[in-house]
Amino acid sequence: MSRYVTVGSVSHSPDPKYNPDDPQPFFEMVEKYIWRAARMGAEMLAFPEVYPRPDGTPAEVAEEIGGPTSSWAMEMARKHNLYIIWPMWEREGDTLWNSALLIDRQGELAGVYHKMNPTIGEIEDGIRPGEEASVFETEFGRVGICICFDLNFRNIMEGLRENGAELIFFCSMYRGGRQVRWWAQELGCYIVSAIGAELGQIVDITGWQLEQSTYEALITHRLNLNRRLLHMDYNWDKMDEMLEKYGTDISFDYVTQEAKYAIGSERKGLDIEAVIDEFGLLRLHDYWDKALAARDEALRKVSD
Repeated sequence: MSRYVTVGSVSHSPDPKYNPDDPQPFFEMVEKYIWRAARMGAEMLAFPEVYPRPDGTPAEVAEEIGGPTSSWAMEMARKHNLYIIWPMWEREGDTLWNSALLIDRQGELAGVYHKMNPTIGEIEDGIRPGEEASVFETEFGRVGICICFDLNFRNIMEGLRENGAELIFFCSMYRGGRQVRWWAQELGCYIVSAIGAELGQIVDITGWQLEQSTYEALITHRLNLNRRLLHMDYNWDKMDEMLEKYGTDISFDYVTQEAKYAIGSERKGLDIEAVIDEFGLLRLHDYWDKALAARDEALRKVSD
């Protein structure tokens, strides 16, 4: 079955900055991007790390969920009928988090991700590390979030893999560059980056860059989540069988240098997961597990 979603991100250093004593100029600036994204068809829109960043330390300026900026973002999500990924310094009692809120199209909180790998400086400022690579069910598919420094560590990558993320939003102050594209291919999922500067990206499951922002800040792209990335081993020889049955209802996108290809369908009612099961294709991460199991068995025999 086709599962399309139009995603977007805003990548810039906000001007004007958020001023708690006079928030209206910041809100007016942000709503222009939300308005434009919605009219470009965006159904999910992400903003950069700690987007409302007033002057002061996290302990001085962090706000609770439902505070001035997050309640405004919830109102905007409802008004413009799109999901918003809203990063902020969050206060929960005496605990400080570097968080990203997932707000649904009704303006309700659909999930909160707490940055698992804060920088040393953030930890010294009192930010508590998160413990879960959260993946959230949405009307479009399974959405994960990571924040800035997270991109350097395997713990969140493996967690997002295990939790079945199909689409990841990367909210950051640094650009990520080729790391973002490598993650997309390594995990076999789409990644949308929102950066506190230029060069935000929307990246395909094959690792190809679909969009990149420069001075315009806002980018959007329509994605088909009914696609999966496979290794060529144990799958390549079944391609003609699939074409014989499904013809143009199925598509292949080759990533030959890395010995992988993406399989997908735009036909209503044709679930690519069902096709994978029908033809006994080996999913990418099952292949890695199979290879490691073969290695372990070979070593066990040697030790015996």
